[in-house]
Amino acid sequence: MAYYERLNIKDIFQEEVFTDEVMQRYMSEDAYRALKDVIARGDELPRSLADEVAAAMKTWAVEKGATHFTHWFQPMTEYTAEKHDSFISVDKDGKVLLEFSGKSLSKGEADASSFPSGGIRATFEARGYTVWDCSSPAFIKRSKGGAGVLCIPTAFCAYTGEALDKKTPLLRSMNVLNREVLRLLRILGDNETKKVTPVVGGEQEYFLIDKNHYMQREDLKYAGRTLFGAPPAKGQEKSDQYYATIRDRVAFFMEDLNRELWKLGIAAKTEHNEVAPAQHELAPIFTSANIATDQNQLIMETMKKVAEKHDLACLLHEKPFNGVNGSGKHNNWSIMTDTGVNLLEPGSNPAENRIFMLMILAVIAGVDEYADLVRMSAASAGNDNRLGGNEAPPSIISVFVGNDLYSAFETLKEGKTAVTKVKEYIKMGLPSFPKLKKDNTDRNRTSPFAFTGNKFEFRMVGSSASLATSIIVLDTITAEMVRRIADEIEEKTKAGEDLDHALSEIIVSYIRAHGRIIYNGNNYSKEWVEEAKRRGLHMTSNSLDAFKCMLDKDIVNLYERNGVLSEKELTSRYEIFVENYAKTVNIEALAMRNIARKQILPAVMRTEGKLAAYLKDLREINQKFGAADERLLAETDKLIDETDRRTTDLEHALAKAKSIENFEKQAECYRDKVLVAMNRLRESVDKLELITEKKEWPFPSYGDILFYE
Repeated sequence: MAYYERLNIKDIFQEEVFTDEVMQRYMSEDAYRALKDVIARGDELPRSLADEVAAAMKTWAVEKGATHFTHWFQPMTEYTAEKHDSFISVDKDGKVLLEFSGKSLSKGEADASSFPSGGIRATFEARGYTVWDCSSPAFIKRSKGGAGVLCIPTAFCAYTGEALDKKTPLLRSMNVLNREVLRLLRILGDNETKKVTPVVGGEQEYFLIDKNHYMQREDLKYAGRTLFGAPPAKGQEKSDQYYATIRDRVAFFMEDLNRELWKLGIAAKTEHNEVAPAQHELAPIFTSANIATDQNQLIMETMKKVAEKHDLACLLHEKPFNGVNGSGKHNNWSIMTDTGVNLLEPGSNPAENRIFMLMILAVIAGVDEYADLVRMSAASAGNDNRLGGNEAPPSIISVFVGNDLYSAFETLKEGKTAVTKVKEYIKMGLPSFPKLKKDNTDRNRTSPFAFTGNKFEFRMVGSSASLATSIIVLDTITAEMVRRIADEIEEKTKAGEDLDHALSEIIVSYIRAHGRIIYNGNNYSKEWVEEAKRRGLHMTSNSLDAFKCMLDKDIVNLYERNGVLSEKELTSRYEIFVENYAKTVNIEALAMRNIARKQILPAVMRTEGKLAAYLKDLREINQKFGAADERLLAETDKLIDETDRRTTDLEHALAKAKSIENFEKQAECYRDKVLVAMNRLRESVDKLELITEKKEWPFPSYGDILFYE
């Protein structure tokens, strides 16, 4: 612990990152400036410059003990991928050289057929390429032994040019958002802003449990979540876990985690206990959407590595335990200019802040018109277990804006001038306490998409998901609406209308057209479900239905018009998502079947035999003895029989699903038949757990896992 007392964050922050400062130290001034210009303009990197950058990277990395380099990319798996190549080469005399060329930096090759491609690549069409993304800094990752690998963030595409990753469409969406918002800013007279960037802060929720407990649970090892488990005597009902004192074992993990993340240049800012027992959260400082996505992948990977070091296991599944809160990844999204202006900052008079009103209405309009796409961006088999419970946003898409902004919208909609409210202060009733200025909005924790003062917080995203999918959607739908707004402004002003009058008309028209999506109330209530139906809002309860929008012509046109994804790329992603859903449920079902057959049934049958023998012995003493034992034996036998039958039902459902060749029909069978059979089997087993002696149960209970020492 003394080490951490002496730790100076400044000394280690970005220690493993090829930063601006490092570039200047290892590159010539001309090369450094040329690279910065290439990054700023988004141009292609000249070969001669690539050679100098590669030489600088290699020298720096080797000095830090790195022996290999890798093109680090994000295929359609929700994880990252890497292939390590050493810097070693051998000359004609057999001498070892350390080499790393501009070509090796800029371009690599990977077997595209071995990654999910949705039909874009077949086994006999294996070639795929990785391409350096110079807007995201290279970094060094270390093994347990300390050996370093230079990681170069890259995009991944097929031999035919289609994107096979998360990064490529993310960068495209950022480009189109930049283009359309800059156009709007120019129309409004802003000639200073040169670049607009979506910025993101991703709050990462996770569970930490004892490694021993994890290793004894096959469901956690194979599925990432518990497939069986009766509720413990205590859960989260007392609300005494949230923000509670962090136990020493977890605090030590967090200290170690922070240190590793800071070395990677990840500005880990906030850490705390979450609502459920053994659940926690980490939140970094906002950064560019592209870098935030890369960093979140590193955060998840580092969490798992550091947890293992502390004899813990980090669970990133959306719903590891029934009966307590699941985990999300809140996507806090905003738009910044290169001059430091947050375009979603309302200022002191939001109604008169034209650019703010246009930007926030563009986002709201995009969420309203493309609500199905927003819902799709948070869809997965794991997240289906979380969304819709009184712990996470419902699957109904709505937008929270707060009372002040809602009042301003309503006033403008009626053709009146919105009056700026006088700032209110909170008084605590104690003279020694200062007056607290009220924020512009309250926090509605039930809203799936909430404006929280100067950003939107998209709360539906699952904890294990890449941030990229949701960011791509938000960037694209906002860019689309900003383009439409700019078109309307130009059309009106060309017809001779005054600019200010045109802006007022457009603002009012967008409020009227898209006000239905705004809801500031309790999204968990039954009344809201009925109200949402009345408003005609989008609601999809499961991921398979949510994925279907990717094939809609309107969605295809949206993505193609904005240059984010082609129809072929969208179709491939649809196939990947659907197949991944089916594979996830299949793995869970097989694990469930195996656990029931090989662990639970043998254990409870042994218990039943002991009960029967004990009851027989009692009755030999006195026929009136053992009434309670007889009832327990009967209940155990009944549930054993029920568990066996329901395991067989699950096996039949699995066989039926596997016999279906069409991938969509097969996935539907997993949803409609296999999941139903799984839930029924769990119901029986969880009842059995409650009447089985603790020492006879074959693996740790919820109580053991969630309340470990």
